[in-house]
Amino acid sequence: MKKITTSFTILAFSLLVFLISDANTAGKQFGKISLPLGKVEVQSSGSNSWVKAKPNWPVFEGDVIRTAAKSRAEITLNGGGKVRLGEKSELELNEASVKPMTKNFKAKLKKGNVFVSAKAAFGEKKNVQLRTPTAVAAIRGTKYRAKAGDDESEVLVYNGKVDVNAAKNVIDERKDKRKSFAPGAPTGKPKFTLGPVTETKAPTQVSGPYEVTLEEWVTLAEGMQINVRKDGKFHMFEFDQSKDGDLEFVQWNKELDAAEE
Repeated sequence: MKKITTSFTILAFSLLVFLISDANTAGKQFGKISLPLGKVEVQSSGSNSWVKAKPNWPVFEGDVIRTAAKSRAEITLNGGGKVRLGEKSELELNEASVKPMTKNFKAKLKKGNVFVSAKAAFGEKKNVQLRTPTAVAAIRGTKYRAKAGDDESEVLVYNGKVDVNAAKNVIDERKDKRKSFAPGAPTGKPKFTLGPVTETKAPTQVSGPYEVTLEEWVTLAEGMQINVRKDGKFHMFEFDQSKDGDLEFVQWNKELDAAEE
């Protein structure tokens, strides 16, 4: 009798742990890989192994998604919206907060290309924040594309508005350098400053490439591109939408968006 009671207690405890774990996981779902093309793999949070993704594969906070050569992936966000990865890309899912009228997502593009299409419903607030090695982009409209590189990142706005700033590691490094340039410091180099840039609308002419450092959030309107280097300096300009539209990755995204409209 004692053995049966002990077994029942262990079973009940295991069931409770499973239910709690399952509830926590469900609450942190980022979305699902609705369209894996080619070799698309997922590394679950806390795991060292990679698993090949299948259609409608659920993904959660802490997961990492990567695509091989000639491979792509579409992620449908929990609550609506799309994030699409180009080939040889890697995306870390950091945070998902989904409420009836407020949806916030944060992810880190470690390398490669990503296209974000996340139109908010009427009265809804939706923010998809993407971090690259050198920049942070937060969508306030519907569509933008980002390309991550160790030395420089690009953000292009197709529709709506996108807020961009230098990545935190870039800002922190710049602050440390400024401390060394301050009065009384060993080196006497002057510190550099830049007044805040609020919004740039195409085809406004912006200062020449990489002459200034990104100090504040800057808002890009449709048709604008910003390149941010690892030293925090940036170049902002109107990109050639016709030439950009010839890129295979961009065409693929536009076709998928058109099919859903």
